[in-house]
This record gives sequence, structure tokens and C-alpha cells, in this order.
Amino acid sequence: MPYFEPELQLTEEEFRLIRDLIYNHCGLFFDDDSKYLLDRRLSQRVFHHNLSGFREYYQFLKYDRRKEEEIADIMDLLTTNETYFFREAFQLSAFTDEIVPELLKLKQRERTLRIWSAGCSTGEEPYTIAMLLLEMGLHGWRIEIVGSDISHRVVQQARKGVYTKSSFRATEEHYLKRFFTETDEGYRICDEVRELVTISQMNLFDANRLALLGKMDVIFCRNVIIYFDQSSKKRVIESFYNTLRGGGYLLLGHSESLMNISTAFALKHLKNDMVYQKTDTISVGVAS
Repeated sequence: MPYFEPELQLTEEEFRLIRDLIYNHCGLFFDDDSKYLLDRRLSQRVFHHNLSGFREYYQFLKYDRRKEEEIADIMDLLTTNETYFFREAFQLSAFTDEIVPELLKLKQRERTLRIWSAGCSTGEEPYTIAMLLLEMGLHGWRIEIVGSDISHRVVQQARKGVYTKSSFRATEEHYLKRFFTETDEGYRICDEVRELVTISQMNLFDANRLALLGKMDVIFCRNVIIYFDQSSKKRVIESFYNTLRGGGYLLLGHSESLMNISTAFALKHLKNDMVYQKTDTISVGVAS
């Protein structure tokens, strides 16, 4: 006889408890229409831990010593991590053709560029940034790129640095030849690129971890804040402001903006794209 797991039913109260716990932990918000999604996807976690139901699972999330690891696993189940190399080409052109040259002039004495890819998923974005900077031939400059994501699974995959063809849908052939080696598993990114990139698991709500990052010149956070409600967006954007150096840049996804979220950045119209810049003349307050 085949084995079937019994069906669980997430009550309204259990849904609110679990939803609010996730929200308070990382800012990811699920409205009432998401009840079925949580019910269906979290049932497997209840069975995985041999728990009696969602009420016991909530207690597990709240008090068990493995709660941080479990919430990271939940992020894998509830968020979309689809990405690829050289995504949003116009923005990348703005980065290489306009933003980086400006920073090179401003930082001639220090000769260090620090870039953060927040919500980097499986690593295509920070590795793309590294390849673009290597192509620019910045000899004598120290390049530091940090890729971070809340999901343990995608962080492990990013650190491995092996990709299948689906990741290269927007990649020109010469990048593939210069920076990758074909293996039985897929295409492995070369050490020249990996040496510029550090991949870390990070919750954007974790103020202590964010403080350890130090100051950044550019922050990429593309297609991440779409998962947050207004309050969480303001909190994260304020953290980005505090992490950026004066004159630094924030690059969001093309479907995202700071309208009604923050007045702390100047919207800068470049030839290739519109980006946000931290200036010394704008107040740090966020929009109400």
C-alpha cells in the first residue's frame, strides 16, 4: 500500500501567528490571500519535523534552537530565486559607463571599490559585477564585492559557482569563454572572478550583521523589496542609506522605486538608466 501523508489544515489563527513571526524576522509579508500558499508549502516542514500540526510548528519556529535555520529553509520555499547573468543590461551599462568612472575619479587616493549585491540569490549578480570590473582592467585597485541572501540553499549554490545554461540567457560568448570552465556539472566560474566576491547568508533585518559590512560605494538590490510591505521597505532602505558612503549609489530593479518610501536619495538620470544616489545635501529621513 502506498503511504500518504495526512492533510493538514492551517487555521486562521495559526496563519496569522506564523505569518507575523516570519514578518517580524525578515520583513517578508503575506496577505490574507497567501494563506493557501503557506498551508501547502509549510505542510511539508511540519511532516519533516514529525510535528502534530501547525500549532506545534509555530512553537518550533518560536522556541527551538534550530529556529533560525528553519526560517531560512522557509525562505527557500516561499520566495522566487530565479535570476541569470547580465540581467537588466541597461542598468549594468549605467554602472560600467557612468557610475564606476565617477567613483574612480573620486577615490583615486583610496583606490578601493566596495559593492554589495543584496538578495543575490544563486550568485549570478555579484559574479556579473566582478566580470564587468575585470573587463575594465582596474589595475592597482582593490575590488571587494559582497553577495548576500537570506536563503541558506542559494548561498551554498552561489559559493559553489557552477551554473547550467539557463543562467547564460543574456551572456555574450566571450564572457563564457574567458570566465568559465565547462565541467560535468555545468559551467564553473573561474578563480579570478571568485577572488573578488564574498558570499554570505544575511537577513536584511539583522542590524548587527549589517553593521559588520562596513561602508559601500554601490548597493545592488534588485527585485527584492517587492516582497516587503511599506514599513519593511522603509526600514531596509534606511539601512542601505546608512551603509552607503556619501555619493554612493543604490540600484533597484526596474519595477521598483523609492516613491513614497524614502526622500533620502537623489534620483539621478544617467544616459543608460535612472539610479539613486546618496548625497550630502539631502536629509536622511524617510518618507512618511
